Amino acid sequence: MARFVLTRRSPLPPAVCWERLTAWPRHGDRVPFTRVTVVRGSGRRAGDAILARTVIGPFRFDDPMEIVDLTAPAAGRDGLCRLEKRGRPVLGWAELRVRALGQDAGETSGWSEVTWTEELRVGHLPGLLDPLVARAGRLVFGRVLDRLLGQA
Repeated sequence: MARFVLTRRSPLPPAVCWERLTAWPRHGDRVPFTRVTVVRGSGRRAGDAILARTVIGPFRFDDPMEIVDLTAPAAGRDGLCRLEKRGRPVLGWAELRVRALGQDAGETSGWSEVTWTEELRVGHLPGLLDPLVARAGRLVFGRVLDRLLGQA
């Protein structure tokens, strides 16, 4: 499986970073040819489902995900969201973490550190291509993360 880790520091407080990271439709605004929707629940609880649908001309595929763990940041606690990919073309998981830097997570000022970790397998691609998939993931999701945090 391809694995990548992205880390960004943001002048935004943890609660604001968290709101931006879990505003799922905004993820699709940042990925070309892709729309992200909440298809079950509010997108803010374990058991809720998210769907990323990519369409390029006649080519289309869905990337359904289930939130299996979601804890918002609070004083003395990191925010954590773990998604399990449940589709055919894309399998694996993603984890989004927000950590306060130098203050309590509930404060309205201060810096945050955001980490996006993903491990995935695309279709029947051989493991030999995992480094290429990981590099593409870092590029695409790095842009998503930068734009969500207002750093692009």
